[in-house]
Amino acid sequence: MPGTKDDPHAASAEFARLGVGELSRLLADGTTTSFEATAALLERVEAIDRSGPQLRSVLRLNDAAADEASALDAERRLGQVRGPLHGVPVLVKDNIDTARLGATAGSIALDGAPPAADARLVTQLREAGMVILGKTNLSEWANFRGRPSSSGWSGVGNQTRNPFALNRSPGGSSAGSAAGAAAGLAPLAVGTETDGSILCPAAACGVVGLKPTVGLVSRSGIIPISVSQDTAGPMARSVADVALLLEVLGAAPADPSDPAMAARPAPVGGYLGGLSGDLRGLRIGVARVEGYFGNHPATDVLVENAISALREAGADVVDPVTEVGVGLHGDEMTVLCTEFKAGLNDYLRRRRASDGGASGLPRSLEEVIAFNKANADERLDLFPQDVLERAAATIGLQDPAYRRALEANHRRTRADGIDAACGRLRLDALVAPTMGPAWTIDHVNGDGHARAAWSEAAIAGYPSLSLPVGEVHGLPVGLAIWGPAWTEATLLRIAAAAERQIAYRPLPSYRPSVSLLS
Repeated sequence: MPGTKDDPHAASAEFARLGVGELSRLLADGTTTSFEATAALLERVEAIDRSGPQLRSVLRLNDAAADEASALDAERRLGQVRGPLHGVPVLVKDNIDTARLGATAGSIALDGAPPAADARLVTQLREAGMVILGKTNLSEWANFRGRPSSSGWSGVGNQTRNPFALNRSPGGSSAGSAAGAAAGLAPLAVGTETDGSILCPAAACGVVGLKPTVGLVSRSGIIPISVSQDTAGPMARSVADVALLLEVLGAAPADPSDPAMAARPAPVGGYLGGLSGDLRGLRIGVARVEGYFGNHPATDVLVENAISALREAGADVVDPVTEVGVGLHGDEMTVLCTEFKAGLNDYLRRRRASDGGASGLPRSLEEVIAFNKANADERLDLFPQDVLERAAATIGLQDPAYRRALEANHRRTRADGIDAACGRLRLDALVAPTMGPAWTIDHVNGDGHARAAWSEAAIAGYPSLSLPVGEVHGLPVGLAIWGPAWTEATLLRIAAAAERQIAYRPLPSYRPSVSLLS
């Protein structure tokens, strides 16, 4: 875990080591306080994120965090403990509305004008007694701006770095949430995903990241890309900590204004209680399709070891499964571009209306595009905006081409994909390598990773998870686990059993680079 004798900030190393369960026990027995933990982590951000290795994972800190922690300590002394996360610090991705702190999506166009109110999920974090430590950097517009792009770069925050090797990509778009959690800047972080934006950085930075079923977590107050694919989700250094945060994020009442959330089953509790390590009775399929395996041989070896660990934990492993992951991307960009324009314009209207337009925020996607052209700091030379321009050219959610594309996406990934495979083979989940090791940051050619195993679940709107399973030359790699809708508890159970069997605990080295030559 972060925090050894070689830690770049020894003074905060003790708190950087703590998982949520350990920290909660120390808070409960009075060994430490939320104020002490929060103050130490604020110092750690200054020492590691803004100085020293300069991870650039945190865009801005909450100036009131220490005071909020003190208030939560006072509640605890009075016996008013809100739950297991009372007094625990958390980092939140900066495309999620947070009053006073902001929500920029990494874009200078949205900087300097914080939202008037918290996103619904931020309200849930506060109600659970959590301390919002700060907002995390991300690939600008959640990597929906243009190509080529470098994951973890934004006009507001510059380039986030990977704590395992500073010249390696942290993945994206939830780059800061993953890097910050990996470096022990906070025990928990919230990311968002449309297609890979939680699983990719989780794998690159050696943390656990879970993308829930679309509709499990409220999306109110999140800067949107896709109404059919967007969701927020938990990121942390262990499966148990991810489960604890999911208990909070998934606890909101259904929002009738969100069709996906309104359609969900009754909220299912007890994510933590199912982490027994025993997989007897579960059937897990190995998705051996083109592009999932074979991208990086050393990664495949670690994943094969993880599959063996699932067998040792009692799972019935079905290998191979070949009818998933086929023909996924033909219609996805049509769907995402159409939904992005409609969703962003609506979001900007509502955010401007909350302060009477005094913020001076853009009123539309077209105004964002014009802003970028007029502002050199948005660096269109290294991160173009062709995707924004393609989205601006779409004609709306009633477009027959959009409706056909959405139907095709869901048919391929649901009825003819995950649901078909799991139904025919009686599978509870599927597994494959999340992706290979993190690539070198490259602002000329952009991201360089090969195919990965997150898109099918993302397009379907189904849950998926990445679990660290080992290292290649000191760079962590992950196992992707995904399944049918609303099976988060099953995925967490599988991940916890693999985590226990493999006993791999990623430890960032903050090396300048990976060098295999003497």
